[in-house]
Parts: sequence; C-alpha cells; structure tokens
Amino acid sequence: MNVKDFDYELPEELIAQDPLEDRSSSRLMILDRETGEIRHTVFKSIIDELQAGDCLVINNTKVIPARLFGIKEETGASIEVLLLKRKEDNIWETLVRPGKKAKPGTVLSFGDGLLKGTVVEVVEEGNRLIQFSYEGIFEEILDRLGQMPLPPYITHPLKDKNRYQTVYAKYDGSAAAPTAGLHFTRELLEQIQAKGVELASVTLHVGLGTFRPVKVENVQEHHMHSEFFRIEEKEAEKINRAKREGRRVISVGTTSCRTLESAADEQGFVAAKSGWTDIFIYPGYRFKCIDALITNFHLPQSTLLMLVSALAGREHVLAAYEEAVKERYRFFSFGDAMFIE
Repeated sequence: MNVKDFDYELPEELIAQDPLEDRSSSRLMILDRETGEIRHTVFKSIIDELQAGDCLVINNTKVIPARLFGIKEETGASIEVLLLKRKEDNIWETLVRPGKKAKPGTVLSFGDGLLKGTVVEVVEEGNRLIQFSYEGIFEEILDRLGQMPLPPYITHPLKDKNRYQTVYAKYDGSAAAPTAGLHFTRELLEQIQAKGVELASVTLHVGLGTFRPVKVENVQEHHMHSEFFRIEEKEAEKINRAKREGRRVISVGTTSCRTLESAADEQGFVAAKSGWTDIFIYPGYRFKCIDALITNFHLPQSTLLMLVSALAGREHVLAAYEEAVKERYRFFSFGDAMFIE
C-alpha cells in the first residue's frame, strides 16, 4: 500500500484559516460507507442523523498553550519551544526551533526569566527533553506565557483561544485540538441528549505524532508516536452497555476512535484503563468498537485520511473528498465535517 494512494488535489484557498462564528453552522457531508452515497447538510442537523439509544463518544482532552517563545540565556538568540509530552513533573518532550543549537546543557529563558528550561537530552527525530524551573504553578505560568499551538497550515492569528478548544474540554494535555469536536455547541449537545442519545467521554492527549507526515512509501512501515489515553469505569460501562444492546457507538473524531479501538477486545467491549497507544489504523483494519464516525477533512497522504479510508473504503473516501473540493467545502482543523455512517 503506497502513501501516494491517499493523495488528492486541494486548492490552497479551501484550507480554513479562521473558525466560524457559530461552531455548529459549518457544513456536514454524510457518507454512506457501504454504498458511497453522499448527502450535504449543515452540522447542527447532525441531530437528525442520530438515533435515540446511540452512544456518542467524545474526547474531553484540553489543548494547553504549548508554544513558548524565549531566548538562549548564553547568547540572547531567539528560540521557540513546543511542548509535546509531559514525561515527569517538570520534564517535557519538546520540539525546539532552531533545534540544532539546543544542545544538552543549553539554558532557555521565557518571560524575562519567569520560566526557565534546561535541555537535558536529545531524543528521536531531534526532539529535546527539557527540564523546567519556575516559582508558582506551571499551568498558570504557561497560560500567561504560552500560545495555542495552531497547525502550520493556519497562518491567521487566533483571536479567541477558546475557539481551538471543544466546549467540553476538561483535562489539560494536548498539543492539538480534537477538531471534530469543535463543531459542537453546548446547546446542540443538550438537544442531542434530550433526543435520547447517550454521551460518553474518553481522554486522549493529542500529540503532534498524529499529524506527522508519512515519510515512507510503504504505508505499513510508518510508525505512529504514542499518545496517552484514559477511559474511566463509568464511561466504559456506557459504551459496553450500548454494545451489548446492539446500539450504535459513534466516535466524535479520529482521537476518540483510536482510543476506543486501542482499548477494545475482539467483541468490541472496552476496558476501563489508561496507558499509551500508538495504534495505526489503515485499510485492512477491522474495526472492533465503533459503528460510525464524525470527523473533519484531513490532509493528503496523512494517517488520518488512512483511518477514514479504513472505515469507509479508500475509493469512497477519495470520491467524497473530490466532491467536497467541487462543492467548496472548508478543509482541516477549522473546516467542515463529515459523518461516516
């Protein structure tokens, strides 16, 4: 399976640069994964596609303002640090730019010394382990100094940092938003629950590994970076009860999907657990837990496009993307959505 099998042409002007004022007014493409049939609607109409008894699974991770701008203490040279993964209390795996000069022992300063970091180790792919020192509460300092880590294809500044956050974000830890969830408003979620749809939460802290380009020709040789996930007992029971009763389990986003598939047994029942997952889902994968997926439109040749192709079939997905381009859908993080049923 070649990475080029997941390519498509996307005009640059279709990459959404700004979030819509009303989250739920984005467009929604509905794709029948058996027939490839496509319908067009608006996202708030997702309520009409859901049935009483469905179990809708959301990822309640919260994006941290993980992008820090500072200087090297020794030279005063500017440096940018992106927090990727908390290893221990004050040690983080990071992406540093420019990275070549951030050798072990280099001391970095942020916010006139409010936060300092010492490079302690170079890890795979040039990432750095940095040990931070500060007075006070790290999260409060980060909130003051850090910026939201928007993907590189978004060049417009974000006016309201809450727009890169789901309305149900709860647990700090992500370097990127679970973007399918950005379309939900509190009001829409209340209406969905009033219809008899059950809401279940999982947590997966999204790392940049999810978005790293596939650099090998043979898809099967790509290795995903691991991300931390957690499913609590009461949430696992909601999902498992739906499975036992033959009700649909619908994943909001590829991150919720990967969490459920990581924790599921062969019958599709999920264990209440926490840990790290590097699950890579591409065509040929047999889904164990989810029955349907709400997702955004993903980058060409990306692991996320491979995941949706595994669910709906590569030909159906690429035909749907071609239709989305023709219909001028908005793509990627702040773009429109797709419901694969």
